[in-house]
Amino acid sequence: METATSKPVSLLPVLSVNFIGMLGYSIIMPFLVFLVNRFGGNEFIYGVLGSIYPAFQFFGAPILGKWSDEVGRRRILLLSQIGTLVAWFIFLTALYLPVNSLFEVDSSTLGAFGITLPLVFLFIARALDGLTGGNVSVANAYLSDISNDKNRKANFGKMAMSSSLGFIIGPALAGVLGATEYGETIPVLAAILISLAAVYLIWFRLPESRTDLVEPRTQFSIKRIFSFEHKECYKMKKCEDTTTSGVFSIPHVFFMIVIYFLTFLGFSFFYASFPMHALKKLSWNSLELGIFFSFLSGLMILVQGPLLSYLSKKFTDASLVLFGSIMLVVNFSMMATGSEPLIYTAAFLFALGNGLMWPSYLSILSKIGGEKQQGSVQGVANSSGSLASILGLILGGYLYGVIGSATFYLTAGILMVVFFLSFRMLRMSEE
Repeated sequence: METATSKPVSLLPVLSVNFIGMLGYSIIMPFLVFLVNRFGGNEFIYGVLGSIYPAFQFFGAPILGKWSDEVGRRRILLLSQIGTLVAWFIFLTALYLPVNSLFEVDSSTLGAFGITLPLVFLFIARALDGLTGGNVSVANAYLSDISNDKNRKANFGKMAMSSSLGFIIGPALAGVLGATEYGETIPVLAAILISLAAVYLIWFRLPESRTDLVEPRTQFSIKRIFSFEHKECYKMKKCEDTTTSGVFSIPHVFFMIVIYFLTFLGFSFFYASFPMHALKKLSWNSLELGIFFSFLSGLMILVQGPLLSYLSKKFTDASLVLFGSIMLVVNFSMMATGSEPLIYTAAFLFALGNGLMWPSYLSILSKIGGEKQQGSVQGVANSSGSLASILGLILGGYLYGVIGSATFYLTAGILMVVFFLSFRMLRMSEE
């Protein structure tokens, strides 16, 4: 891999960091809902807890993206991963706190639940992880830095594939480790070790991709990282506007952010409502749910790897976005059934649609961002996704309780809007 300055850069470190991040996140998915219930929460609290991460990421991601443009990707990735590591230690602490109710709620709308000290610590852990959770947008910016027009789409496909691989191994690892007498402790300790491994990779194995913005003699300092002022534009002819208004002034960025928001909104409805659908409509247990998500992620690896690599040589990014989005519309429509064979068929369409659409969309977005504002563009996009996730995770569970399986038709409708809007990308590619 070569950058614009023709310096070879390996994809392995950034792909490994991305894989480890998803592995650490997904390792608690199979038992988190049971943990929330044990600590006094209900379905509503579970949805709110799920929204805490994107809520704090909404504020943190643009700042981290902007800082990565100014002080370099590596430093911000390191800061982000250290925040995740500390959050896991807080999460571990929650497992050993007494389950004493601080106050209780009995509402006809929200249901009955209690707020306990361990539950509060879970919220703090997720909030801290979200606040420093700009690693996704910064990693995307890093990947864009070391990519060119020929390999950009394939590289984003590899990035998505590394996420899917982490999503496969995480739940499976949690099932094995969580089956011991120590319960959730071992999986959480594994997440801590995984985060430590990511810190090591960033510190020792990940080269800086933005050397044109960082003077080699400049020493690392916390003061510089947390400064909101622009650095001197070292070796740059022009200082680009990395503010949010500056990002939205870039042609087509606002349109692309709308697509980002709607896609995350639809997917958040799915992720909030499908576990309840699996339990109530399909009568699955946590093991069967974990198997389904592992199967889904395995399919996405196949799509985002060899299939995307093959199709990217024959079709444009915009064409793949269109095809992928309509596959997702069909998938979510099929999810509304109570038939297990149809659900697994829908999983194939989910993997095909998401695996082709999302890397292609990210490739288009990275081209629009350019070299100097890439981190800022990715940060604003990530925040729009976080806002959509907040709304989707809270509303998705609530709507499923009100309209049941029809929630998936609503999700399909949102992706249908994305499909029609994406025709504009065909015109953009011709400009």
